[in-house]
Amino acid sequence: MSDAVTDAAGVPEGTDTEPRPEETQEEEAPKEATEASPTAELPLRPALEAVLMVVDEPVTPEHLAKVLDRRPREIADALHELSDEYTVQGRGFDLRHVAGGWRFYTRAAYAPAVEGFVLDGQQARLTQAALETLAVVAYRQPVSRSRVSAVRGVNCDGVMRTLLQRGLIEEAGTEDGTGAILYRTTNYFLERMGLRGLDELPELAPFLPDADAVEGESQEGVPSFDVDDET
Repeated sequence: MSDAVTDAAGVPEGTDTEPRPEETQEEEAPKEATEASPTAELPLRPALEAVLMVVDEPVTPEHLAKVLDRRPREIADALHELSDEYTVQGRGFDLRHVAGGWRFYTRAAYAPAVEGFVLDGQQARLTQAALETLAVVAYRQPVSRSRVSAVRGVNCDGVMRTLLQRGLIEEAGTEDGTGAILYRTTNYFLERMGLRGLDELPELAPFLPDADAVEGESQEGVPSFDVDDET
């Protein structure tokens, strides 16, 4: 008869039942096969060029970083490097930071060639009235239709509808007190003007009379329009 003493579970007394260190380590570290993103393995600058070739509006570094599985700072640095490189090489296209994002544009020096090919002699430009109305909105926004009409001295409802249809302006809430709809320029306006933001609009103050004086004269014949008290 064996002298070995067993416990209630039938395990010989003195036998080590604790898991071995290597066994515990294997249990705590599950085997997970992680595969690198296909886009993360692509050369960054050519990948950026490929994406930017198909965008139809400026795209942010954060969006590009998400698509290409990179850090936003890395994307931003590469975009600036590409833009500088195209300028030094005198390429016919330009990579510009416009309206909060990046997009390829025709370099200004080669615009006539592109216009000749795309427009074939027919250009759909804004009328003088539309340009003047758009300028009022850009510099006075958010602004109501009645105020735009007062500044220009003519009814601008039709022109405002045209600017809305072209996506250059959009509604921006209502005016306190009157409930009139207010309008502002859009990101598309910044994009078409090649501006990063409204702070890049040229300063017009040296070339224009005081705004209050203009509105005071323009409101003649528009009795329903109330001029704001401005100091």
